[in-house]
Amino acid sequence: MSRHVAIVTDSTAYLPPRAMARHGITAVPLTVVLGDRALEEGTEISTRSLAQALQKRRSVTTSRPSPEVFAETYRKVAESGATDIVSLHLSAELSGTYDAAVVAAREAPVPVRVVDTGMVAMALGFCALAAAEAAEAGGTADEAVTAAEKRAAGTSAYFYVDTLDYLRRGGRIGTAQALLGSALAVKPLLQLDGGRIELLEKVRTASRAIARLEELAAERAGGAEVDIAVHHLAAPERASSLADRLRARVQGLAELHVSEVGAVIGAHTGPGLLGAVVSLR
Repeated sequence: MSRHVAIVTDSTAYLPPRAMARHGITAVPLTVVLGDRALEEGTEISTRSLAQALQKRRSVTTSRPSPEVFAETYRKVAESGATDIVSLHLSAELSGTYDAAVVAAREAPVPVRVVDTGMVAMALGFCALAAAEAAEAGGTADEAVTAAEKRAAGTSAYFYVDTLDYLRRGGRIGTAQALLGSALAVKPLLQLDGGRIELLEKVRTASRAIARLEELAAERAGGAEVDIAVHHLAAPERASSLADRLRARVQGLAELHVSEVGAVIGAHTGPGLLGAVVSLR
């Protein structure tokens, strides 16, 4: 009997629903805690509700899926016919999701390879797509993992945020960096580096910061064949404009996705987020 390798990820990949359906990718939801209510990302809380809560300075925190949720997911995927599972997740530096998946994998009914991609948002999503494509081509679980890791190594993610305050509150960036940005009234550009969100540059105005975000994405793409994702939170016009400029500027562009991030990432970045993920094919 031929082996069927299934791909599992989590809700912070922000994959287009059609891509998930086409490749049979399963996403395990993280949780957003709004006041005293725990809500699943993607189904029980909208980004609009999140943005409104953040603007009103309501308490918003996030939580990983439990090992039990992962165990149930692996069981269902195995029952659907999978003989191996590759489970790809956001950076362990940002969340305990990877750890929960590792615990559940020990008792799964089929072998599960759990991978800390060091990525988040479509930087993670592109890894999941690469693994799924490798599996669909008849690859083994090891080959799917290798494809995901290769994609991660060739993926860069840059983010503009209006303020570092939300990242500081969630412990995703150092207090000193956040306070420095506030004191100088600068607009921060961030990048994923070693699985962490790091301050990359400080720019004086929002328009200059967004122009610099475009420049960074275009420079990273170079003349290679790339996929690009543009993310935003409550800033659709900014995202559409950036996507149009990158579409015209990047010669090797294969696919370009534009999407609003979900509540988990949004809770840590705040409204106004604009991101560019560049992934070498």
